Amino acid sequence: MYISYPLNECPAELWSELDAQAIATENGAATALLNGPRYWLMNSIENASRAPRMIKNFGGIDMLLQATVLLSAMDPAPYTANQVHQHTVVTYDAGEDIYELHDPALRRWVMQTWSQIVDPNLSRADLPRLGDRLDLPEGWTYKSRKLTSPLTIDTTTHAAQVLQDDLKNSYSLFTG
Repeated sequence: MYISYPLNECPAELWSELDAQAIATENGAATALLNGPRYWLMNSIENASRAPRMIKNFGGIDMLLQATVLLSAMDPAPYTANQVHQHTVVTYDAGEDIYELHDPALRRWVMQTWSQIVDPNLSRADLPRLGDRLDLPEGWTYKSRKLTSPLTIDTTTHAAQVLQDDLKNSYSLFTG
């Protein structure tokens, strides 16, 4: 998975011109998924990988190889977890609003990015009431809350479990 952060702001005019099939062909891949635009919600992210930084240019946008994703399908269904090898520690600071999915097994999935893929007008201000718009599976709930202490998700020693909702917002499994 390549991301433009922290290299640039991913210019919308260049992003809108990207051709997934051309990118796949140029890189010898079966497919390329354009997974944006999306916006980070965590306050900090530390990469613990010791691998050298690998930067590629896609359609005029420099992007950094951030993770390897083992997809459950070529276009995974919403609310289906995928393994993401990213070797990171992400932190949400005390006082921040976070947005969570709770699954039937009472696991908490914390929103890491909100997306404008499905709804180009979705804004951060919409997130507290997003549960009213989601087509949640049986037994799932959506909640927002203000953190009273920092929340950290550490995937330096294991693959992150990441899923997307039906609006393509991404969530990481919180195991702490």
